[in-house]
Amino acid sequence: MTTTTRPPYAGTRPPRLHEAPGFADSIGRGWAAQRVEPALPEGAAAAAAEHRRRLGERVAGHDVVVSAGVAPVRNGDAAYAFRPDSDFVWLTGCQVEGATLVLRASGTGHDATLYVPPPAPPGDPGFYGNALHGELWVGPSPDLEAWREALGLDVVPVADLPTALGRCRGARATSSVDRDVVDTHGLVLDGRLPATLSDLRMVKDAWEVEQLRRAVDDTVTGFAAVVAELPAAVHGLGERWLQGTFDRHARTHGNGPGYSSIVGSGPHAPTLHWVRCDGPVLPDATLLLDLGVEARSLYTADVTRTVPPSGRFSPVQREVHDLVERAHRAGMAQVRPGVQYTDFHFAAMEVIARGLHDWGLLDVSVDEALSPTGQQHRRYIVCGIGHHLGLDVHDCASSAYEQYMGAPLLPGMVMTVEPGLYFHANDVTVPPELRGIGVRIEDDLLVTDDAHEVLSSGLPIDAAGIEQWVAEHAPSVA
Repeated sequence: MTTTTRPPYAGTRPPRLHEAPGFADSIGRGWAAQRVEPALPEGAAAAAAEHRRRLGERVAGHDVVVSAGVAPVRNGDAAYAFRPDSDFVWLTGCQVEGATLVLRASGTGHDATLYVPPPAPPGDPGFYGNALHGELWVGPSPDLEAWREALGLDVVPVADLPTALGRCRGARATSSVDRDVVDTHGLVLDGRLPATLSDLRMVKDAWEVEQLRRAVDDTVTGFAAVVAELPAAVHGLGERWLQGTFDRHARTHGNGPGYSSIVGSGPHAPTLHWVRCDGPVLPDATLLLDLGVEARSLYTADVTRTVPPSGRFSPVQREVHDLVERAHRAGMAQVRPGVQYTDFHFAAMEVIARGLHDWGLLDVSVDEALSPTGQQHRRYIVCGIGHHLGLDVHDCASSAYEQYMGAPLLPGMVMTVEPGLYFHANDVTVPPELRGIGVRIEDDLLVTDDAHEVLSSGLPIDAAGIEQWVAEHAPSVA
């Protein structure tokens, strides 16, 4: 009989590495130094410096604290992918998790210091002991000196932050700052600060416009990539295949999708935020695609088209699309400097209301429907007609009404125009032939000195143009 000698540690708990001096000594040695440069888009540091200057003029005499935030836990010990706070990015250009910007009021404005968690390189216990941030787990990252050179900022270890905040009692903080930090150091969550930042972000500078152009251009090519996959989607792979196609494109050409991609076929098309994307793609139904690439600078596009997977709209689908197109063109015609923000909304809504009345879907006059106490036409379009666009897909959301909807348009604003009609499959107020049709057209517009520029002009708007575009980019689904 053969016997096997068991090792002395058999049946015992595996050794804890941090308790093994031999391991710590071994893993701390023999690593070549690596220099990693920040992946900073060209011009980001200069743009952020100008943004800090503009904020400083608005909050003269006050200290300000803004944090990047941390990734929330997804489940167990797994976290969601980190995406920094937009105000923090606007002020720093930096995308490091756990970083905090402190602006100390001075006689010349504000002195900026960025507090950043240092990387955990070889020799640091976190190198192997921190699965979220240790370089052995997540790869090498720029050190503080690299960030200092790239940003032109005073960059110091985040361990120094408590001492700095102790000198900033009463400083204004945004909601991105951890609440425990706010309470411990006597910071003030001032609701005026997010509104101030939101107002400042409303008019984009030339660098920001360039980032948005890039995001929109990549979104346009993303639409083509999605349409090319229509045959596969129709023949069994469904909505989720198209969603994944765009998300892969966005991740390849930018940071990723700027929001959860919407792919709605047939009865799903009227659902405004259909992000489940778990249904089939029906060849003879409308397919609504609401997609946007977020650039590596984190500025995002937001574009929508409604396409016929078969290559041709049915007569009823085309009639709905034509009405939405007329509303879309009426809304875009109102986008120019000096015009009230809400004018494009009212112009598009009037076209929608008149069209629905002509179809016999309103039991009141157009004037009554458009009145503040009416709004019966909104049953078929409960959302708004557009919004500001930038680092957030619904940008500048913290601004007061008077600064947003109650203000005139200014050169440099970037906004969407997106009318639609949504006839749900179970809506018995509409004829059966309309049920399950959802159509939205959305473009991204830059307000210029005398009019506007459609940044997403690379995609057709009219039904005939969309049919031709689908035919050019997609093989037959037959």
